[in-house]
This record gives sequence, structure tokens and C-alpha cells, in this order.
Amino acid sequence: MGPNARGAVFALTGFAVFATHDLIVKVLGGAYNPIQILFYSVLFGFPLVALMLIRDATPGHLRPEHPWWVALRTLAAVVTGSAAFYAFANLPLAQVYTIIFAAPLFITILAIPILGERVRLRRWAAVIVGLCGVLVVLRPGSTDLTLAHMAALVAAFGSALASIISRKIGQDERTAVLILYPMLGNFAVMFALLPFVHVPMPVGDLALNAGLAVLGFVAAALMIEAYRAGEAVIVAPMQYSQIIWATLFGALFFDEGLDGPTLVGASIIIASGLYIVVREGRANASENRPVSSTRTRFETGTWPRIDALIRLARKRSKTRG
Repeated sequence: MGPNARGAVFALTGFAVFATHDLIVKVLGGAYNPIQILFYSVLFGFPLVALMLIRDATPGHLRPEHPWWVALRTLAAVVTGSAAFYAFANLPLAQVYTIIFAAPLFITILAIPILGERVRLRRWAAVIVGLCGVLVVLRPGSTDLTLAHMAALVAAFGSALASIISRKIGQDERTAVLILYPMLGNFAVMFALLPFVHVPMPVGDLALNAGLAVLGFVAAALMIEAYRAGEAVIVAPMQYSQIIWATLFGALFFDEGLDGPTLVGASIIIASGLYIVVREGRANASENRPVSSTRTRFETGTWPRIDALIRLARKRSKTRG
């Protein structure tokens, strides 16, 4: 098996684990407020993060080099996490994924003012077509747009913003800063709001929350191996396999079907995203490659971003070398 094929297999497995993570979010969302789910997910994730960061021998401190960018990225992660968890709890899984798949479109737009990226006509056309796909899914005027629909759209935009900021400051900030601040922000905000929504959890549901943290880290580890083995232009599109798992899980556990407009909209959005990734992979087409370099998973602030983990793994490899 060639390196790109191995990368694709690791990525497909990683995104299957991520889809299982989101399935559990939806299961818990039927009984608990997303604030409570987020709080316990971060709480159980901290020991795993601590064990990982203990192995980081990079000298330095935890004061951000770019405090305002770090603050904005932390805010974006907190908003994305709560919005995504709320959307998963209240919408069909496939519909949530379809809307969140618009994140690469927002990344392409945000890369212009933040990274100085030059987007030419063809990528602009792909963005416009992809946003039309979002409208097909949302069907404004023909269906009632709920708060959950807006939450999914906010999650897509917030994830794009967090990703672009990571791309901008990633070379200057310590990996620990990029990992810890979104988690600490989520913990602080959810802890402050928890008394208003808290419902006692039995041990089984607490175990499911702990499972969210474990699944997030397992999936991230698989994605690290995927990007080590294969090219980004091959690995990145594997995220769209989550729509298959969402359709399967929705049918098996929640009696959800994939309706026509969602299927058509998903096809348009996925095609647009794939085109953008392919265009970025061409020589001289993009200086920053913002979409293919974001590691393709939306930011929730409950586990470290994949690109931060990749940086940490590379540092360890250099230290050993």
C-alpha cells in the first residue's frame, strides 16, 4: 500500500471515530444541555492533555506572543464548540455535517484579510457555488429556520476563523498555548454557566462524557498518522466521509433520513470544497493553502487541534534525532 493510500485509510478511520464522537454528543444532547456536555468533555480531556504536554520539552512560557489573536481564537473555539454541540443535539446528524462542511468556504474568504491570500476567479466561483449549496440545505422561505440551523452555520464560521488564526500565528506561538487556551476558555465559560443548566448525571452518562474525550484524542492520533503518511490534498477530502456515517447513524439510532434538499446541498458543498483543495494543491495557485493546511476538523475547544498535535509530534521527533 502506497503512502497516500495509507494516509487515506488512517484519515477514513479517524473521521469514523470523530463521527462516533458526534453520535455520542447527540445521544447525550437528548437529556442534557450542551453546556453541561461541553464542561464534562473538557474536564475529562484535561488529564490526557496534561500527559501529552509533559512530553513537550520546548522551553518557554504560556504567555501568548499574540494575545489578541489568541483571545479571538479562543472565543471562536468556545462559540464553535457550544454551537456545534447544540446543532448536533437538535438537528439530524447529516444536516449538521452538511452545513459545517461549509467551513472551507469561509476559510477561503477569511484567508484574504487575515493571511493576505489572493483568491482568483475560479476559487471565488467555487465559494459562491458552495454557499448556494448551503442555501439549498437551509431552504429559507420554504422551511422554518431554527436556532439549531443558525448554530450549525455559526459553528462552520467559527471553526473557519479559529483555523485561519492558527495558520497565522502557529509559527510564533508555543504548541501548549494553542492547545490549552481554547480548552481553558471553554472550561471557564461552561463552568460559569453550568449552575443554570446542570442536571445530575448517572455514572453511565459520565462515562459517555469521558468517552468523548478519549474518542477525540484517538481520532486526532489517527489523523496525525494520516498526514504523516499522505499528502494533504489526499487526506483533507476524507472528512466528507463523515456524511456517510452520519446518514448510517441517523437511520440506525434516530430514525433520521437524508432528504432530497440536504443530499443536493451536500453534493454541491462537497464538490466546492474538493475543488478548492485541488486548486490549492497546484503549483503557484496559493501561497498559504489555508484549507488543506487546517487539518479539516472543526474546532470545539474540547481536545487539541490536529495541526497543534502534529507540530508537537514533529518537535519530539527532532529532539530524539
